[in-house]
Amino acid sequence: MKLQRKNMLRASALGALVVSGALVLTACGSDDNTKTGDGASKAAAPAAGDIKCDGAKGKLLASGSSAQKNAVELWIKNYMAACSGVEVNYKSSSSGEGIVAFNQGTVGFAGSDSALKPEQIEESKKICTGGQGIDLPMVGGPVALGFNVAGVDKLNLDAATIANIFNDKIKKWDDEAIKKLNPGVTLPSTAIQAFHRSDDSGTTENVTKYLKAAAPDAWPHEAAKKWAAPGGQAASGSAGVAAQVKQVDGAIGYFELSFASAQGIKTVDLNTGAAAPVAATGENASKAIAAAKVSGTGSDLALKLDYTTKAEGAYPLVLVTYEIVCDKGNKADTLPTVKSFLSYAASDAGQKVLLENGYAPIPAEINAKVRETINSLG
Repeated sequence: MKLQRKNMLRASALGALVVSGALVLTACGSDDNTKTGDGASKAAAPAAGDIKCDGAKGKLLASGSSAQKNAVELWIKNYMAACSGVEVNYKSSSSGEGIVAFNQGTVGFAGSDSALKPEQIEESKKICTGGQGIDLPMVGGPVALGFNVAGVDKLNLDAATIANIFNDKIKKWDDEAIKKLNPGVTLPSTAIQAFHRSDDSGTTENVTKYLKAAAPDAWPHEAAKKWAAPGGQAASGSAGVAAQVKQVDGAIGYFELSFASAQGIKTVDLNTGAAAPVAATGENASKAIAAAKVSGTGSDLALKLDYTTKAEGAYPLVLVTYEIVCDKGNKADTLPTVKSFLSYAASDAGQKVLLENGYAPIPAEINAKVRETINSLG
């Protein structure tokens, strides 16, 4: 029986993220995933006209998804530089914790990598007086499968093989199933060390949705925020999983692309059945997200993703992070700031930040609906 190691580097232990002028990054060790080698931010500050403060003032608290952590930090940096006297604090924890905080009324909005469930919407009505919580898709991107195998620089895997690795059925890197997908590559007999999230995570839910849809015979577990497969080792947050993959030979784990890019972690190309395996890039994720359909009703813009696409260049292991807000019944003291901040995030300038930092912008047609909905918040 494998020892499940709990990574103690929890983003939540660092408390709420407060960004003031300089870009402050939380999580683990060197998880400054939004800077270039010389320490400069990858995202240029937007022109003043791109951000409309519109009566925003005071402090706005938000929390949730660690998947969007790097994007939100850049938005906050730019927004606070333009809107003096406003403080936006985003606590990067997990989607589950963010939704709990939202439904307890302790944050102005929450970040989640999965849409609200019916029972969560019902619970939100206690906080959203005369309204309910809704999902606004704001951040897209690939979920990368990072790997650390000595002597291996490039690795192709398909959904079934990934499922069997995380199901503890494929135990060595020179397994025949992996060899077949990587002709000409010398694979060592190193034991596979598969890392998953220890906390309830929307990233986990999106990974398991992908495996359930693309490899149903190999993945018997239901898609869920909580990891259900046997074996493997656990770490807290995307930062924790990335840290383990970075330092453990034979490791593989899942996290947002920005974590891989910042730490120089190699990522798996997916064999989807297209002409060539597809790399985890923002552009390739955008091709998959572009096929998403709105599945929410009314002002709720929850999306249905196609995890089985074989379109050329489309990377199907994607997630969309939602900002969860009240459609009506927002607190009067924070509503102007919520609308102003999210309007910037959904603007052309805000979405450009995503592509520059390993994320994927929300498709224009869907983003137009997001902007309309933000304007109508009450």
